[in-house]
Amino acid sequence: MKRSKHRGHKEDRNGDEPAILETEDLDRQGMFMGGGPDPDTISLASVTAVTTNVSNKRSKPDIKMEPSAGRPVDYQVSVTVIEARQLVGLNMDPVVCVEIGEDKKYTSMKESTNCPYYNEYFVFDFHVPPDVMFDKILKLSVIHSKNLLRSGTLVGTFKLDVGTIYFQQEHQFYHKWAVLSDPDDITAGCKGYVKCDIAVVAKGDNIKTPHKANESDEDDIEGNLLLPEGVPAERQWARYYLKIYRAEGLPRMNTSIMANVKKAFIGENKDLVDPYVQVQFAGQKGKTSVQKSCYEPIWNEQIVFTEMFPPLCKRMKIQLRDSDKVNDVAIGTHFIDLRKIANDGDKGFLPTLGPAWVNMYGSTRTYTLMDEYQELNEGLGEGVSFRARLLISLGMEILDTASPEITSSTEVQVEGVPNISETATGKMEEFFLFGSFLEATMIDRKIGDKPISFEVAIGNYGNEVDGVVKPKTKGRKGGDGDEEESELIQNSSEEEMDDDDDLTSVAVTPPMKPVITDRNYFHLPYFERKPCIYIKSWWQDQKRRLYNANIIDNIAHKLEDGLNDVQEIIKTEKAYPERRLRGVLEELSHGCSQFLSLANKDQNQSGRTKLDRERLKLCMAEVESIGQQAKTMRTQVKKSTVRDKIKLAQNFLLKLRFLADEPQHSVPDVFIWMISNGKRIAYARVPSKDILFSNLEEETGKDCGKVKTIFLRIPGKKGFGPAGWTVQAKIEIYLWLGLNRQRKDYLSGLPNGFEENKLSKGPGLPSSPPISLTYMMKQIFQLRVHMYQARSLFAADSTGLSDPFARVFFSTQSQVTEVLAETLCPTWDQLLVFENVELFGTASELRDDPPIIVLEIYDQDTVGKADFMGRTFAKPVVKMADEHYGPPRFPPQLEYYQIYRGNCTAGEMLAAFELLQIGPNGKADLPPIDGPTDMDRGPILPVPLGIRPVLSKYRIEVLFWGLRDLKRVNLAQVDRPRVDIECAGKGVQSALIPNYKKNPNFSTLVKWFEVDLPENELLHPPLNIRVVDCRAFGRYTLVGSHAVTSLRKFIHRASDKQANNWSTTEEIVVVSLEQEPNFKKMDTVVKLDSCSDAVVKVEDDEKDGKGKKKKRKKGDEIEEEELDESMLDWWSKYFASIETLTEALKAQEAALSDSEDKDDMDLADGTKRGKGKKEKKKPVDLSERRKPKLDELKVYPKELESEYDNFEDWLHTFNLFRGKGGDDEDQNMADEDRIIGKFKGSLCMYKVSMSDDMSRDMGFDSNMGMFQNIPHNDPINILVRVYVIRATDLHPADINGKADPYIAIKLGKTEIKDKENYISKQLNPLFGKSFDIEATFPMDSTLTVSIFDWDLVGTDDLIGETKIDLENRYYSKHRATCGVASNYAIHGYNVWRDPMKPTQILAKLCKEGKLDGPHYGPGGRVKVANRVFMAATEIEDENGLKKQTDEHLALTVLRHWEEIPRVGCKLIPEHVETRPLLHPDKQGIEQGRIEMWVDMFPKDMTAPGPALDIAPRKPKKFELRVIVWNTDEVVLEDDDIFTGEKSSDIFVRGWLKGQQEDKQDTDVHYHSITGEGNFNWRFVYPFDYLMAEEKIVISKKESMFAWDETEYKIPARLNLQVWDADHFSADDFLGAIELDLNRFPRGAKTAKQCTIEMVTNEAEMPMVSIFKQKRIKGWWPFVARDENDEFELTGKVEAELHLLTGEEAEKFPVGEGRNEPEPLEKPNRPDTSLLWFLTPFKAIKHLICNQYKWLAIKIVTVLLLLAIVALFLYSMPGYMVKKMMGA
Repeated sequence: MKRSKHRGHKEDRNGDEPAILETEDLDRQGMFMGGGPDPDTISLASVTAVTTNVSNKRSKPDIKMEPSAGRPVDYQVSVTVIEARQLVGLNMDPVVCVEIGEDKKYTSMKESTNCPYYNEYFVFDFHVPPDVMFDKILKLSVIHSKNLLRSGTLVGTFKLDVGTIYFQQEHQFYHKWAVLSDPDDITAGCKGYVKCDIAVVAKGDNIKTPHKANESDEDDIEGNLLLPEGVPAERQWARYYLKIYRAEGLPRMNTSIMANVKKAFIGENKDLVDPYVQVQFAGQKGKTSVQKSCYEPIWNEQIVFTEMFPPLCKRMKIQLRDSDKVNDVAIGTHFIDLRKIANDGDKGFLPTLGPAWVNMYGSTRTYTLMDEYQELNEGLGEGVSFRARLLISLGMEILDTASPEITSSTEVQVEGVPNISETATGKMEEFFLFGSFLEATMIDRKIGDKPISFEVAIGNYGNEVDGVVKPKTKGRKGGDGDEEESELIQNSSEEEMDDDDDLTSVAVTPPMKPVITDRNYFHLPYFERKPCIYIKSWWQDQKRRLYNANIIDNIAHKLEDGLNDVQEIIKTEKAYPERRLRGVLEELSHGCSQFLSLANKDQNQSGRTKLDRERLKLCMAEVESIGQQAKTMRTQVKKSTVRDKIKLAQNFLLKLRFLADEPQHSVPDVFIWMISNGKRIAYARVPSKDILFSNLEEETGKDCGKVKTIFLRIPGKKGFGPAGWTVQAKIEIYLWLGLNRQRKDYLSGLPNGFEENKLSKGPGLPSSPPISLTYMMKQIFQLRVHMYQARSLFAADSTGLSDPFARVFFSTQSQVTEVLAETLCPTWDQLLVFENVELFGTASELRDDPPIIVLEIYDQDTVGKADFMGRTFAKPVVKMADEHYGPPRFPPQLEYYQIYRGNCTAGEMLAAFELLQIGPNGKADLPPIDGPTDMDRGPILPVPLGIRPVLSKYRIEVLFWGLRDLKRVNLAQVDRPRVDIECAGKGVQSALIPNYKKNPNFSTLVKWFEVDLPENELLHPPLNIRVVDCRAFGRYTLVGSHAVTSLRKFIHRASDKQANNWSTTEEIVVVSLEQEPNFKKMDTVVKLDSCSDAVVKVEDDEKDGKGKKKKRKKGDEIEEEELDESMLDWWSKYFASIETLTEALKAQEAALSDSEDKDDMDLADGTKRGKGKKEKKKPVDLSERRKPKLDELKVYPKELESEYDNFEDWLHTFNLFRGKGGDDEDQNMADEDRIIGKFKGSLCMYKVSMSDDMSRDMGFDSNMGMFQNIPHNDPINILVRVYVIRATDLHPADINGKADPYIAIKLGKTEIKDKENYISKQLNPLFGKSFDIEATFPMDSTLTVSIFDWDLVGTDDLIGETKIDLENRYYSKHRATCGVASNYAIHGYNVWRDPMKPTQILAKLCKEGKLDGPHYGPGGRVKVANRVFMAATEIEDENGLKKQTDEHLALTVLRHWEEIPRVGCKLIPEHVETRPLLHPDKQGIEQGRIEMWVDMFPKDMTAPGPALDIAPRKPKKFELRVIVWNTDEVVLEDDDIFTGEKSSDIFVRGWLKGQQEDKQDTDVHYHSITGEGNFNWRFVYPFDYLMAEEKIVISKKESMFAWDETEYKIPARLNLQVWDADHFSADDFLGAIELDLNRFPRGAKTAKQCTIEMVTNEAEMPMVSIFKQKRIKGWWPFVARDENDEFELTGKVEAELHLLTGEEAEKFPVGEGRNEPEPLEKPNRPDTSLLWFLTPFKAIKHLICNQYKWLAIKIVTVLLLLAIVALFLYSMPGYMVKKMMGA
């Protein structure tokens, strides 16, 4: 069948609008649609059978049977929150919350920091349909000081939808910064940044971990924002205004019972629906008001969303709902895809839509209390009926956040809007839909006993249920009336009204009882009388929209067909694919130019919206550019570039499909329902644009006025899985839709030769359409179906095989092939003849366009009915009676047809079909049926000679090696297995394995058989491998089977003698020796993968004595670090190699992005390009630190197998399957469970004639046939050494979002669990361990390395595991036993670890390959075969003595072994491989990765040395001493009590990041009036530091209840803060600075030179590292944020940083503060700095003597005077009395 039908076709639409998964996305992912295998992997013969339409009376059928939307899929979203920076707020305790939909997860809290470092990993698992998943909003928010009791205050949030992440490259954002904004205050600007990784994986996706960029790149926040490509960094706030005007055509929501009850109570029949509209966008919801009891609600409201622009949420969900006291239900849902209504190009436009009607589709309109299809109304799955339409418009304005009148909150608002004029959406026009049912066959037998009718509806017109007869319309037939909006009729003109009287709509065919076709299907006996339907309906006339979409659609269809043709030509290896491609491109550019001329018409049509105009401009521009590119591409197509150009052309196709999708609807889609006994059974949905008529052929829909084959399917969820695969009915229908006034030609597309039958309506009424057609002409044909064979069928029985037979349907007949037992690759070789097939229409039409043939394949079961296994379509080649039967068309060729089962491919069928007209002479004229007459096959006719393939004799040799991993069959162990090989009826059996447990290998290695196979390799039948177990009493049990579908890779082609023999006399110097001045990093890449053909330089082992430091010129910034050999260890090598890999990947990316056509280069190619590039750039960029030259190993970012073709260089592994195939949409996944074991062996086939001239070269062992020089398969003992370095991104296993991983290794019966060495609470554990295991091949050949999660109680959980087939590695020619190192050394970190030295390995390889050599010559030369290599000949031992050696020479040859003629292949270098960890329960979703390698040493050779020590580096102890000398210009916070002066009581606080507990404070400098403070105070911070990773290591318990300490790795950053001390209230935070100890600005010499620039403009500043400088002193600024979030300078600090190693610190201890030892002197502070209540007298003296001197004197004087007066008053009366008394 036609390949293009994989592409999520226009008919497989999700929901009403093609929901987010547009076809182009689907193609991009080849996603869960099970979109069939990659076109290149399947070889199908040219299947133009169904595609070429000559007369264009028929349109192509759609092969996909199952709705793909709405089926749940497994998703995993993983989020790593790394750190946050520049959070706004003073001294906060931030927590990051990650929420997706309803799920929330929190990080831990970091105390008092604005730049917390988390590095925490969260995983969310979902099982939902794709649409639902991609609409979920992922929200990151930072919360300040959240704890158990309080929810904390929100700092800022960032949100995007999951779809945006999924459609990123690799489905992820990596190390990107999310910009936080405050939803309650949109004027505020950025609230900080959170750095995170986010990845979304669907089942079966694989993630590439991007290379870790170096830290400095990522600190550039602006350059790494978490935004999709093309979104500007500065997003602005915008208002989205969605206006909702009104709705019409709502379904009656209540059941009739309820209606009657209500009627009884209320007395009148009110409308029983209370609609409102709910809109969801970017995680917010808005609702309109509810319109009570109203079918045509008018809202005139607008919902306003405030959200950033461009939004990171793709879809707006608009749902019409019915408000109900109990629960609201959805009536219909529509999605607005913002990508379709806006364009971000330079001539782009902001989102805009309408005012336009949108159509909503959902469940059927029959009302039951429980709607079984309710989820269709929620927008899940394809709607099966029209629900309502809604008039909306969408506009957007960008806010100027600076203007004062803006409300700053983002709450959703609802406001009223004025009404909209009737004509705003276009002029009402009368449309006419005509349909004729030409055939209805393949009706499912379950419904075959009741009469069946078909109903066609467009909108609510023609829908039986809503056929409410309005009084306005006279003369209506009962139930078929349209529900016509009465006002529409009033608007229409008078003549139309008259015309209307005699045109009733006929929307339902008369019921008819089906007739039996065969056991499974029925058909309706229409014969020559074909029923018709016609419907008049009124819609706004927006044809132009649909026309433009149709033109683009037609261009896209042609392009798609053309590309499929080209791919077929390539696949079937026909000549000149490039010519066809040029033709396709020519057609494309012609189509594009046609569009430009047609699309611009009807400019002033009423109802044109802004979007129409903008989209037209966009389409014109895009189509024009596609046309131009196609033109230029056409000239560049050459034979060599065909594949690349096809890829580019496919991008055009995606673009066209995107443009053709019109976001503003007009006429709703047409639904065809099959109704049986009043029940709706199955439906089909036809987009109205596909059947829309136009006077211009280009604008006409692709199915308008054509006969289309439609398969009806079950609605809703029931249609998933096997139920939806059986055809409910197949109808041939002719449809035409157009304006009523255009309808003169509506019958012209029908097959000719009919009379119309009309309703008898009185004389002379010509305008009425026919209610049925009677065909006068019919042709009689004989159909011959040549069924040859099928392959790769679906396994339908528990044995893993099937008993297939095929059913062929043509017109109303069907026939069956014979049943072939127990095979997935049946060769039926059978001719089926259909006699007297009656077809209607004229002969010429039928010749060019015959009906299609449907083939279904079933599995015969002894009981019960046959199981469906797949279906395909074909078109026969037609011969009319007067034509000659002969070439080029006859006899027809056998061709492969793709078989589908649901949406998945399920094999291929090789067949040919011919339709022969029976002329006046009857059958005498037909070609005779002659074939080999096998009497034993009885009545079964074989395929005739001219059609069956030409055979020749082949010999197939089979290498039987062994069986592995056989599981139990029917609960019994497999004990005595045997392998049967069968191909085309012939075969061979292996020797019996007497005891599978003891030795699962075969005793006889090679057997062969001869067989007749087609000359054409594409037609070769599959080869079947079956394993049977011989049980007692001669019983045999089938264990499992495997079908090798394509034998091409096993065909032995005689080698061309001349090709390889590069005249052996001349010597070719492959590797020469040149001394290189200085070795730069990139050259090591050259060294690593030397796949280039150039002369490869192999450097000499630094002859100029190790580690002489090169003299440097003064100005040169670069420092060469000298290599201290004793310091280097395996990890130095590993980290250097990781860096090389990163650079190689980066170079590859650069090369990819630079190369104009992004072809998929293989890695080697990419690095080659990258190298050239890097070399050029290198000299310019001097700032890069030159790396010292280290010996490196090769780090593979994936498994070794994928680099080396699974090590199947001569030994292949065939998986054996058993059990039924999975019905899941991704069958490959289900197949994993069906594997019951593996067969190891190989095949080789060649024509028998060839074997005679097989070169009898020396040592040719005739028993081994073509399999010469392979090792024997006797058991062999091996020492296996597994090195596990680390695991990354493990799936969390504990509730706290962490895991406690440890390693478990299993090989054969040996199991090692390294449980006691688990690593606490780590998702990226560093193991650095090696394990030795003894094993015996072939019994123990699969190594399983698992990572378990340690639990204190309960069993440990498996996180993930990886399996390695050691046997294939061991026997591989790539020598995967022990990687070849890059250099030979006998001591040091790069010591040679293979027990065999390079010279011994080379000698062995030469002997095995029968090569001449190796000959070591003088002057450091070695010759192998005819290649000469050069290298150094000296080696240094531990004592520095030089010795002569040939090892370097031999190693050079080994590293270039692939260049040796005949036997050369790449030998595996010393390496580390990265393997994905998988979990059996979560198939297809990676659970993390593990970096490891495996060495194998045979026991019969010399024993290997001790294992390499790869234990993780212990962090080194350091001590950082910080002396705070002085501060200056610190802001003054306090007002003095007495004087009102500004002052501050300054102290400085400091800590190392992650060690907030150890924060240290200086003493307080009280009452500083100038902002100056003197401290002379020392902080001492001991810490553990990993030099290689530049991280501090902290071990601490997470909480009181934690069982053990957790290790954290944190960047080394020193925080210094300046505070104002308060005695009674909390201290005030004044400012801070954070210094990254690896790169921080050099301190200023004086306070004056110290500016805020040092913080804000780091890029310009000279940077230093304390680890290099050891000691540094200077001034640094303190900063804080002001009200506007700007940084401001709040002080300066003079500090001295001194770094010592642990040992040095012990030798020279110092005291904290100013204590012994090495005390610092007391600072010289002015006296006032001490507060009055500490030294009251001083304070009083100061107050009295200095500031208030005169005031004091005045006060004292006044007091004295007062005292005198008081004394006078007090003593005066006494004296007076004395005087008076005269005392």
